[in-house]
Amino acid sequence: MRCYIVDAFSDTPFCGNPAAICVLEDFLEDTLMQKIAIEHNLSETAFIVKQDSGDCALRWFTPAKEIDLCRHATLASAFVVMNIIESHAKAVHFHTKSGILKVIKNGSLFEMDFPSFQLTPISVTQEMSEAIGYMPQKAYLGRDSVCILDENQVINATPDIAKVKHLQGELLHITSKGSKYDIVSRSFAPKHGVAEDPVCGSGHCHLVPLWSEILNRAKITAYQASKRGGVLYCEYQKE
Repeated sequence: MRCYIVDAFSDTPFCGNPAAICVLEDFLEDTLMQKIAIEHNLSETAFIVKQDSGDCALRWFTPAKEIDLCRHATLASAFVVMNIIESHAKAVHFHTKSGILKVIKNGSLFEMDFPSFQLTPISVTQEMSEAIGYMPQKAYLGRDSVCILDENQVINATPDIAKVKHLQGELLHITSKGSKYDIVSRSFAPKHGVAEDPVCGSGHCHLVPLWSEILNRAKITAYQASKRGGVLYCEYQKE
């Protein structure tokens, strides 16, 4: 097994979201891959197996469990495939629990086409306020919970992680319209053993459709305001 650490969503070392990328000949036992993810103790550890077709099978594990979609670890996996394993490749197809995910190399950037999550407006609750430290303006639920705040509140929030764990959804995303970027957000995943995800790719599968509708624009430049920080260049493509 070969293992690489890749910082996704950043062109600066020690920024963005780090993922461990493990290249295997065949997948290991689930329990062993989970132990490897715990040992790395990053938001995500990805496992890649090259297939006879030339495509790759891809699985993701947090320190707590296997998940069905992770955008930053997919981006990091594509970087490893197209820069180390198949340096001549300009695209890679990953076979995952969320279907086939394609990543294209476009100059120095990597482009990904990911499914979006449908969001349903939900009531703002006192439990949200107590967990986040601020009362949200609006709230939505898809796979994850999404709460809209002011920009300064997003940046300065110190959520009660124990209380966040009891909110609806797999993760919690707090977000606002940005002053420098189109949108700003932060993501929290205590149900996956991660207090704050430095830059959450799958979270933007919630945020980009939402803000595209609010801002009435397809292209969104997003900034994740964690301590590491990260920038995502997104385009919402309606079916």
